Amino acid sequence: MSKTPQKNTRKQRHAATIHDVAERAGVSPMTVSRVVNGGKNVRESTRAAVMAAVGDLHYAPNTAARSLAGAEGARVGLLYSNPSVSFMSEVLIGALDESSRQGALLVLEKCAIGDAAGELAAARKLTAGGVTGVILPSPLCEHPAIVAEFTQAGVPIVAIAAGFANGEMSCVRIDDFKAARDMTRYLLSLGHRRIGFIKGQQGTTSSNERQRGFEAALREAGIGEAPMAQGCFNYRSGLEAAEKLLAQRPAPTAIFASNDDMAAATVSVAHRMGLDVPGDLSVVGFDDTAIAATIWPELTTIRQPITDMARVAIDLVLASIRAREAGGEAGPVDHLVLHSLIERQSAAPPAMIA
Repeated sequence: MSKTPQKNTRKQRHAATIHDVAERAGVSPMTVSRVVNGGKNVRESTRAAVMAAVGDLHYAPNTAARSLAGAEGARVGLLYSNPSVSFMSEVLIGALDESSRQGALLVLEKCAIGDAAGELAAARKLTAGGVTGVILPSPLCEHPAIVAEFTQAGVPIVAIAAGFANGEMSCVRIDDFKAARDMTRYLLSLGHRRIGFIKGQQGTTSSNERQRGFEAALREAGIGEAPMAQGCFNYRSGLEAAEKLLAQRPAPTAIFASNDDMAAATVSVAHRMGLDVPGDLSVVGFDDTAIAATIWPELTTIRQPITDMARVAIDLVLASIRAREAGGEAGPVDHLVLHSLIERQSAAPPAMIA
């Protein structure tokens, strides 16, 4: 783990990216992706603004650099239902940028969270559409029926942000256990001893690993049970979980939320209750998505380099596609990416020892 100062700079590229288009049009990267992929649930005024930005910036998501990596003709599916809009925006930025650079066609398919039949139907729509590889961000990469659908169709899979690799598919991830342990140790080093924890989505290995890391750090410090509340990686679930934690007596002096959306919601609840952050309550998150630096105070958080992870996932799936086209088989790769702890303004020693 490394502690990295806040950075607001972005690497400059010669070609326009989806982020550039989104900024020019005043919309999110997810909205840009829906427009450029022919999505129907977009207002005409928004569609016009996005297409004007595409034209102004000469953005070419699927046709650029087709000769760079032999990816011409590759159709990569991206199936998603992650409850965090911030997380998925970062995934889309990386996947669209890298597929554009490599000249592959990225086909997006969204399904409703928790709708097993809809998720399987979306997976079958991608296979019927002739995708030659697929990217599965968490939590879909851990759904056996979806994985089986692509495996039986002979479509290589790369998972993004699973808690650990299962050996059946390539995976791009961080060490969620170690990252959560590092953050908890950080709060302990500030002097916090009553630390609340907001869990992530149930049934996902990343959520389980983050909770395990939190609990391991507390055990190291000789602390037993800690106050916990269930979340679901979205803002609304963070509001409900934070209210439950802050209603307890004694109340926690710090809350560690399993992602930034829920941490931002916790800050909102604290402000509504008249609590100063971080004077009365420290709040920390996980992911370092855009929301971490757009609320006040800005969030101390674990940086999971989601955009870069999505780029790596595109590279891995294209390598698998090329291997199959050559008559071979690329074995599963467990690509572990380093995390870092980003210190901002939302965490401080508890008031009693400040």
